[in-house]
Amino acid sequence: MNTYDVIIIGAGVTGTMAARELSKFELKILLLDKENDVSCGASKANSGIIHGGYDAKHGTLKSRLVRKGNRSFKNLEKELNFGYRECGSMVLAFNEEQKNILETLRLNGTANGVNDLQIIDKNEILEREPSVNPAVMSALFCPSAGVASPYELVIALAENALQNGVKISLNDEVKSIASGKNRFLIQTVKNNYTSEYVINCAGVYSDHVAAMVSADDFGIIPRRGEYILLNRDEGEKINSVLFQCPTNEGKGILVTKTFHGNLMLGPNAQEISNKEDTSTNLEVLENIVKTARNTLPGFDIRKTLRSFSGLRATSDRHDFIIEESPVKKFINAAGIESPGLTSSPAIAQYIISILRDCGLQLKVKSDFNPFRKGIIIKKDESFSGDINSVNPDEKIICRCETVTETEIIDSLKRGIYINSLDQVKRRTRAGMGLCQGKFCGPRVAEIISRENGISLNEVSPRGKGSSSLPHREDRLFWKKLEEN
Repeated sequence: MNTYDVIIIGAGVTGTMAARELSKFELKILLLDKENDVSCGASKANSGIIHGGYDAKHGTLKSRLVRKGNRSFKNLEKELNFGYRECGSMVLAFNEEQKNILETLRLNGTANGVNDLQIIDKNEILEREPSVNPAVMSALFCPSAGVASPYELVIALAENALQNGVKISLNDEVKSIASGKNRFLIQTVKNNYTSEYVINCAGVYSDHVAAMVSADDFGIIPRRGEYILLNRDEGEKINSVLFQCPTNEGKGILVTKTFHGNLMLGPNAQEISNKEDTSTNLEVLENIVKTARNTLPGFDIRKTLRSFSGLRATSDRHDFIIEESPVKKFINAAGIESPGLTSSPAIAQYIISILRDCGLQLKVKSDFNPFRKGIIIKKDESFSGDINSVNPDEKIICRCETVTETEIIDSLKRGIYINSLDQVKRRTRAGMGLCQGKFCGPRVAEIISRENGISLNEVSPRGKGSSSLPHREDRLFWKKLEEN
């Protein structure tokens, strides 16, 4: 029997942020996930926006946590080296009705503690963003919004939690939870565990996990959002995150430059019943392209690299659910949809306060190490392939993203077992470029095989939820998108 003080179910941004925060204390902690890696759900497939905090409805838990989370990212980047840039955001208005929406957002943001909001006119918008649709009239500008690499954040959190004593068990789906007088018995596909406290961070499955102990006093509706990712030269056309005015269906289609410089369009919002359906749909993608052109008319859809989708865990309470459940010492952290990524540092602190109120003794460690060295090595124009002066023969494995063998080997040696190209791609960007892994894929597979002592047949190409753009080679498809 494996005994812990706290078991966390779900290794997305909420679960890993909570694990890392709890690793500051003298506790035995276990982080469980049913997938083969951390960040395989919504934390992988989202826009990576670090929201300013002006759109969460004032008075909700979201509105209380989002700004606190936003203000944490500069320090997190210094400690964890995952990829964050403060670039600002704009909500664009193209008519008088939308201009009124901007003022409503500004007032709501001010109530939420966002103290840097400005409504700017057309001239200032075009000065900041010359490629934006010239029909724009005004915008709500939030200079403290930013972008992060979301899956790299989760990986960094998990690695730092491991450094500080947290145990992580992947491919380890929870099958049942029994609530005893003082402890929970958790049965998984691999083992039996006991814990005094359980934190449910299972995303779209959080209602399912809560039901195992009759703590499911909420429901989760999967809401699929589809995205289109374009090459980095298209990302050069904008500087900040560009939103259209929100509607009842959400924040609408955004146009943004990712942390690594790609142009990203999306997402839509579609409620579905299948919690595993991360497919993309041609009609939806066409509408995303058409709508995005209202913001940025001049992008070249022929530079598309991939489409993908993610499932957001929308609760029937229409807010974050972070609370001790009716079952004592069983904490639900559910319904963490947008702005969940932004709020995650504050969510972790909120979970800590709940655990403290539940009676968990939190003795601070004297040897907690907050720092994690990044994997990706920044390369400027003068980079010749030599990472270390003692190793002038450094090999470039991914030509599109200039990823070296040193970086790939580093990614394999950090405590999480890696046997897929997708896992390496999320850590190093090998395979993220124009050729989408056609050159580097076989070479990365050979490195994984060699370093892990496994056969090439044991190296899988990708996990689920990373589909290629449908009909990529179909010229009629491209023509139809170009017309939009």
